[in-house]
Amino acid sequence: MNRTGRWWVVAALAVGAGALARAQAPASALMGFSPQAAQDEAQWEEKFRAIPQPANIRQFMYVLSKEPHAVGQPYDERNAQYILQQFKSFSLDAHIETFYVLFPTPLEREVEMVQPTRYALRLKERAIPEDADSSDEGQLPTYNAYSSDGDVTAPLVYVNYGLPADYEQLAKMHIDVTGKIVLARYGESWRGIKPKVAAEHGAVGCLIYSDPRDDGYFEGDTFPKGPYRPPDAVQRGSVADDALYEGDPLTPGIGATKDAKRLTLEQAKDLFTKIPTLPISYADALPLLKAVGGPVAPEDWRGALPITYHVGPGETAVHLKVKFDWSLHPVNDVVAVIPGAVWPDQWVIQGNHHDAWVNGANDPVSGMSAEMEEARTLGALLKQGWRPKRTIVLAAWDGEEPGLLGSTEWAETHAAELQQKAVAYINCDNSTSGVLRVQGSHTLEKFINQLMKAVPDPETGKSLWEMTRERELRMARSDAARQAIANRPDLRIGALGSGSDYATFIDHLGIAAADLRFTGAGYGVYHSIYDDFYWYTHFGDPDFIYERTLAETMGTLMMRLAAAQALPFDFTDFADTVATYVQQLKELHQNAANAPAFDFTALDAGLGRLRKAAADYAQAYQSAAGSGALFEESPAALGALNQLLYQAERKMTTPEGLPAPRGWYKNELYAPGAYTGYAVKTLPAIREAMEQNQWRVAQEQERTVGEVLQAVAAQIDSAREKL
Repeated sequence: MNRTGRWWVVAALAVGAGALARAQAPASALMGFSPQAAQDEAQWEEKFRAIPQPANIRQFMYVLSKEPHAVGQPYDERNAQYILQQFKSFSLDAHIETFYVLFPTPLEREVEMVQPTRYALRLKERAIPEDADSSDEGQLPTYNAYSSDGDVTAPLVYVNYGLPADYEQLAKMHIDVTGKIVLARYGESWRGIKPKVAAEHGAVGCLIYSDPRDDGYFEGDTFPKGPYRPPDAVQRGSVADDALYEGDPLTPGIGATKDAKRLTLEQAKDLFTKIPTLPISYADALPLLKAVGGPVAPEDWRGALPITYHVGPGETAVHLKVKFDWSLHPVNDVVAVIPGAVWPDQWVIQGNHHDAWVNGANDPVSGMSAEMEEARTLGALLKQGWRPKRTIVLAAWDGEEPGLLGSTEWAETHAAELQQKAVAYINCDNSTSGVLRVQGSHTLEKFINQLMKAVPDPETGKSLWEMTRERELRMARSDAARQAIANRPDLRIGALGSGSDYATFIDHLGIAAADLRFTGAGYGVYHSIYDDFYWYTHFGDPDFIYERTLAETMGTLMMRLAAAQALPFDFTDFADTVATYVQQLKELHQNAANAPAFDFTALDAGLGRLRKAAADYAQAYQSAAGSGALFEESPAALGALNQLLYQAERKMTTPEGLPAPRGWYKNELYAPGAYTGYAVKTLPAIREAMEQNQWRVAQEQERTVGEVLQAVAAQIDSAREKL
């Protein structure tokens, strides 16, 4: 049976299994709902889940990914207008908000090996006959946005992934990169870390290539035969130092409106790489790596190219030249609003970006297409009489790829209102077939676990929760880890750092956030011209059944958050997770060489109070909900309770934020690391100071975070008193 035929079978199984699971679960168990309200919600959710169609999502993807649509390109603006028109056709109140951001595009790119032989790098991806979109006009050249201009000629050194530990290894080998151009491979860290660390070690230029061991033929068949990166594919992407702040480099902390007060390029230069940087393919990297002399690279530095990997410098020298047009460009955010019928000033926000580096069928159109089908479905429910109690905001952000531009500028523009009204921000981005991956605020962890049990996997009929749990058990690295997963009632969700549009909401404004997407299909064409409709319909989710499930999952989540009488925030899982972070800090201190004595009194006191407040709230909620008294409260009283609940997340922030120069990041529990890029650092101010042997700073921050935990606990106590 072919995949298309199989879709009808698995869909029937999934619907049947999902209906059975929902029939077996008592409606009164729905977090935040009285028995009657839960029954009403279940009926509306059943109607919602019957509506989304894979064919519609496929058509949305076809239209949105038909042409290259990077920031400032005509098709990017055309897509914004298309999404606006679709939202309006779904009976949603929608509009476009435009911001003006710095987005450099290349004027000159040149890389040539000048010694021991001459070789001019192609710096261009080849069109593939089977894939018509791979020859589209308007493709952005292969480059790294926010690289500095530069023209350098220097010896070449191979630095593995280009992380701090790699330079420690080079030092042991007595190899100095001062005055050199480094060649790093993609992977193990965000791309912007590689030129940042290279410059700190004295390098004058940086090339970044995709080794086939990481996402090419070592992993499987390459495109168009398979999903992995072919020889000429290049990963574009920003290399701005987002560890300082997200969004438009010229307007940190304020919206980039037309008349906004902007920094000069010179004032904003700390966000740009200090050295010229370009990405290259492994086809272009191979001649360079063949020519590099010097010692043989350590075993774990060796990729999958058919050569002996050497470190250099040897006799190999490279000329690197890049020059950019540093112009402002418009970004167009599309925002649709469904007004709340009871608490219109409490907002549940969902977003996905619509801009891409090239055609971007997977990144980001897969998520955007699912959101559009979700919006169509919500519009259909409105016509049937459904009304959310809270306001639902659906956003299609522009400018995510260069640096979360559209979402950050919108959030900074509306910051005061969002801090008062935003209940949560829910994000998606790229999504394929596979297993649901969830990261987010741990105050939402129990709610998301319940959500995952309500939605069936489209191929097996098991719940998304069961599928994720099975994956976690398979991937557990020890028997103890496996046992912990098996024994814990709720699956742990990952913490959020950066890398997609949730960052400004959680990191800067202290708004609870979550990011949901399906992962598992091989994805080796990231940020290349081959991430297009042909790739997605052959390798991503050919039948769009996981895309339909994504729309179903996100829609169910939004409906529940918008309808709950008492918002389903839970603090016991949150307190349990914070306890693991505190224990990690204690182990970090214990294992640090020559670490001074360290006082954890403030953290321990804050954690103790947080645990008690969480347990007391859970007990009070169970009592009030179980007796029904909670749901007999007036809308005004419930509204006041709910505001205390979602404002608890704000208490995780401080006005001064992380230590300078990272004060834009206000959340004291979650932030991207200064040297991890997208990856999160939890309790970041303490953890990073410890890692950098800044023990005095770490001790100061320990007291600050202890006070933050006390403030969160006090907010939870205030919510309990409202019960």
